[in-house]
Amino acid sequence: MAGRGKARVVVANRAQLSWDLINPDGWLAPDHRARLVVGFVETLDLTVLYDKVEAREGTAGRPAADPAVLFALWLLATMDGVGSARELDRLTSQDLAYRWVACGVPVNYHGLADFRVAHADVLDALLTETLAVFMAERLFDADEIVVDGTKIKASAGKSSYKRALRLDEAEAAAKARVVALKAEVDADPAASSKRTQAARARGLRETQERIEKARAKLAEIEAEKAKRAKQSPKEVAKQKEARASLTDPQARRMRCADGAVRASYNVQIAATTDHGFVTAIMATDRRNDSGLVRPMFEASEQRLGRPIKRVLADTGFAQIDDIATLSNRPETPVGVYIHPPRDRTDVKPKTLLARQKQREKEPQTIKDWRQRMTTNEAEAIIKKRGRIERVNANLKNRGFGTLLVRGLAKVQAIGLWHALAHNLTIALRLRAMPASAA
Repeated sequence: MAGRGKARVVVANRAQLSWDLINPDGWLAPDHRARLVVGFVETLDLTVLYDKVEAREGTAGRPAADPAVLFALWLLATMDGVGSARELDRLTSQDLAYRWVACGVPVNYHGLADFRVAHADVLDALLTETLAVFMAERLFDADEIVVDGTKIKASAGKSSYKRALRLDEAEAAAKARVVALKAEVDADPAASSKRTQAARARGLRETQERIEKARAKLAEIEAEKAKRAKQSPKEVAKQKEARASLTDPQARRMRCADGAVRASYNVQIAATTDHGFVTAIMATDRRNDSGLVRPMFEASEQRLGRPIKRVLADTGFAQIDDIATLSNRPETPVGVYIHPPRDRTDVKPKTLLARQKQREKEPQTIKDWRQRMTTNEAEAIIKKRGRIERVNANLKNRGFGTLLVRGLAKVQAIGLWHALAHNLTIALRLRAMPASAA
C-alpha cells in the first residue's frame, strides 16, 4: 500500500558468534521412549561389558565409550527398526532422541557395528535376567509356550553360490593375486602406500578364509545328502550339485514363505501364548524345523528357571521320540499340542495294514497324543499357535526380515537384540496399562 515503508523483519545472521545455554534433559518429554529405554538399561547388570573395556584409570590412552550408552543406543534403534550402524551413527548427531541418549559420548559406525555383534553371550544372559524381572511383575504366564521357525534373508546373492569346481577356480585366482601383489611390492615398494597394500593383503586373506569355510559347508551338505539318500534315493538323485556361498558360507538357500528360494537362515523362536514374550531364540542353517521343538522347549525352561506345562507347534516340528520324551517326564509331564501329519488315503491296502501294525507298537504316550489331538479341547488350544505369527511379524517389521551381517554367530547376536527389544516393547505397553486391562 502507498505510504508504507519496507517490511521490517529479523533476518538470520549465520556469521554471528553466540553462546547458547543447552539443557539436554529438557529435550524429551518425561514419558519419551528413549527415557524409558535408558531407565531400563540402568537397571541391568552390565559389569561384564565394563570388564571388557581396555582403557583403565591411571593408564595412558583415550577413555572408551560407555557400554551402557552403546547398549541403550542399539536397544532403542532395534525398537525403532534401525539395523544399520551407519544410520545409527547419523541419528546420534541429527535425531534429538538419539542425541539425548549419547549426549556427548563419542560414537562412530565402526565401533557401533562391532559392539552390536561382539557380545552375544552377554545378550543371552540379559534376556534371561529381563525375563525373570518381567515374570516377577506377573506380566506374562510361563505355563504355555509356542515354537515356530521363520526364514530370514541372508546377506548373500544367488551368484555367490559356487560348486566345488568353482571354489577351486576362485582359490587359484586368489593365490595368483597374492603372487602378483608380492611381485608388485618387490618391484617397486613405493608404488602404493602401506595402508593400501595392507588392505589388499587383508582382502585376499579374507577371501581365502571364505573359500575354506565354503568348502567345509559343501562337505557338510554332501554328508547330509548321503544320509538322506538312504531314505529317499530318488529325491536326492534329482537334486543338483551342492553349492556354497562365497559371501556368507554359512547361509543356505531355502524355500521361504513366499515360495521363493533365496539365501537365508532359519531362526527358531519360542514365545509365551498370552502376550508373546520371547523365551528363546536360536539361529540355524536348517532348511526345515523337524526335531527342533524339544531343544527350544528345554532352552525356554532353562531360561525361565521353572517347568513349562504345555508346548504348541506346527505339524512336523517334533519327532515321535521328542513327543514321547516330553510326555513321559516323571515329575513334570509336558502336554504336547502338535497335529500329526495327515495320513495319505490313496495307498494300497497292504500299506494301510502296515501303518496300522506300526501304530499298534507305538508307546502309550504317543497313542494318547494322537487321541488327544482329535478332541475339541486340543483344537481350541492349538488355535493359540497362530499367535507366534504376530511375534514373527513384529520382529520383521523392526528389520529382522533381512540381515545386514554374515555368519551364524552374528545372526544369533542380532536375534538376541530383537528378542530383548521385543520383550521390552511389550513390557512397557503392559506397564502403562491399568491393572484391570492388563
